[in-house]
Amino acid sequence: MSYVIGVDGGTESIRAFVFDLDGRPLASVATPYRTEFPQPSWAEQNPQDWWMCMGQSVRGAVAKAGISSGDIIAISVDTTCCSVVALDAAGEPLRPCMIWMDVRSAAEADAVAATGDPFLRVNGGGAGPVSAEWMIPKSLWMKRHQPDIFARAVKVGEYQDYINFRLTGQWVGSLGNAATRWHYQTQHGGVPRSLLATLDLADLEEKWPNPILAPGTPIGPLATDAAAHLGLRPGMLVVQGGSDAFMGVIGLGVTLPGEMALITGSSHLHIGIADRVVHKPGVWGTYMDAVYPGKPIIEGGQTSTGSVIAWFKRHFAEHMSWDDLNAGASAIPPGAEGLLVLDHFQGNRTPYTDALSRGAITGLTLKHTPAHVFRAIIEGICLGTRLITDSFGEAFTPRRIVLAGGASNSPLWLQIHADTIGALIELTEVADAPALGCAILAAHGAGKYPSIEEGCAAMVRSKAMIEPNAANTRFYETEMLPRYAKLYSALKGLRG
Repeated sequence: MSYVIGVDGGTESIRAFVFDLDGRPLASVATPYRTEFPQPSWAEQNPQDWWMCMGQSVRGAVAKAGISSGDIIAISVDTTCCSVVALDAAGEPLRPCMIWMDVRSAAEADAVAATGDPFLRVNGGGAGPVSAEWMIPKSLWMKRHQPDIFARAVKVGEYQDYINFRLTGQWVGSLGNAATRWHYQTQHGGVPRSLLATLDLADLEEKWPNPILAPGTPIGPLATDAAAHLGLRPGMLVVQGGSDAFMGVIGLGVTLPGEMALITGSSHLHIGIADRVVHKPGVWGTYMDAVYPGKPIIEGGQTSTGSVIAWFKRHFAEHMSWDDLNAGASAIPPGAEGLLVLDHFQGNRTPYTDALSRGAITGLTLKHTPAHVFRAIIEGICLGTRLITDSFGEAFTPRRIVLAGGASNSPLWLQIHADTIGALIELTEVADAPALGCAILAAHGAGKYPSIEEGCAAMVRSKAMIEPNAANTRFYETEMLPRYAKLYSALKGLRG
């Protein structure tokens, strides 16, 4: 038997899965790491924590699977995207990583947008704004505010690139990350040199990984020291992965135009396969070749979703179990008896792309309980998703929505998603779609499947369908969505 390992480096932990070539998980282990929030809008992690935790997860998963490491033919890794690292020549971190949810570079994002460069076409068709989460604003912040560190950095890349460097000793980038978060565009020459030059960031290109490899491309053999750390065979094949949500598209078997992956977790991403190149206000993309060769990808996103629920549970409902919260919220009618939540606790990705937007809980009365607030948070998140699918407009209408991630663990959350969107929600057998996506890439890179799409057909299986409640859909469309859509503008006018 032959096996592959898919590793999912998320916001809270790094998870290692052992899969067979039919896509069945034999075992998995997750190892958590810390995120620090030293200032408002900042979010940092220690890259060395990722590597140490990856060793524990991979060793644990292989041991639980009860297989020989000699039977594992390849490994591929996904990570959070636009989590920017600065390394010295030896690959040692010079500063904590600014992870994806770090939006300190709001001013730099505005400076990027102000250039009007043609490479900004992926930001709302050039209308912008540019997200402070992305690679270039964060790099520009580093050069402006930590010039010594930027000058000393021989390598500037991502969580993804750091892990692959530790695995193979090669400083290579993922086209999946570069095409979606670096303004790297294969159909327009690759590196956005005109944009970098205008921002006085031309020196960033020499620090970036090179070459940029498409997902599923072999990187090289597993280095001896890395093999010892992971408990794997030296020389085993390492295959390029990419950002977690986009690799989740593969793990959900979303391969055809008109299909959309709804990736849920600390944040939400809405990733569709378009039938043509689309650039329009309120939408990110189109990205070419970021997931599948030759296929255009369109995107929407919410910055804080599951992280808002975790925040609420941690600070205001610690004494209640998840089951109790879900049961209580399920007994409350749609609309949470007047509560409405804006989910912008860490800014907004789309359709506004506003790093300075903030969350709100409105309509509170003395009758409301933690279960009311819990339901209202879920509804606010789901209304944000509906606003995004509406913003795609004629450019992209999802005809098949496949969901993965944290929301799949809550029947209530799943039903509210189906009700607010007014469409069927499909679930697959493997909940961690990014990890399965990496397993498919590993199998493809090792030559087991001629294409990524054929790997999807062999390794992804559907599990369930959630049908929308027509009455609830009408209520959300007519009563809740208009109020939700007005809340952002109303609160923006109250900023100090």
